[in-house]
Amino acid sequence: MKGIFITLEGPDGSGKSTIMEKIVTYFINNNMDFISTREPGGTEISEKIRNIILDKNNKNMAPETEALLYAASRGQHVHEKILPALKEGKIVLCERFILSSLAYQGVGRKLGIEEVKMINDFAIKGIRPNLTLFFYVDPVTTLNRKTEQKGGDRLEREGIDFHKEVYEGYMKLIKMYPENIQIIDATKSIEEVFKQSIYYIENILKRRS
Repeated sequence: MKGIFITLEGPDGSGKSTIMEKIVTYFINNNMDFISTREPGGTEISEKIRNIILDKNNKNMAPETEALLYAASRGQHVHEKILPALKEGKIVLCERFILSSLAYQGVGRKLGIEEVKMINDFAIKGIRPNLTLFFYVDPVTTLNRKTEQKGGDRLEREGIDFHKEVYEGYMKLIKMYPENIQIIDATKSIEEVFKQSIYYIENILKRRS
């Protein structure tokens, strides 16, 4: 694959969206050939699936349904947007990818890491990030901050215990799949977090060039 696939991962409220915006500005200022996107979502069909997943009224959604909807959204996203951009040699910058599903549904929903990985492997056709930036920060603090500000979507409202399990899941997954994952200290200032992120991004761009 000619392009470079970069993902941002971490607990809700860890600052991914803020840093994503700063990276986008950096890429624009440096005339990078890139696209930016998010999960769940990124395409018209995937965004419709996102609305179903995160709708606060869908309280009776089964964990299996949730996992399959995430995989379906991701499959469409890869097929329609991510894979074509990578084939064209673009940088693809994406907020969340398969690591989120393994943590949230595999561990948080107790469906099993291997089980969730299997349905996602079918959906993404072998596409894996060249670099994952994981925003390391206490999930309790960040979740409280986010839900107080916006009320929270269906998953954000699941409660502290669920999000602690998800975070422990992330820690386990980083040990299981350490390749291409870089840990970002998200307790620092926005500028410091951005500098850490750009350091790793520049390194992979230099290696690939």
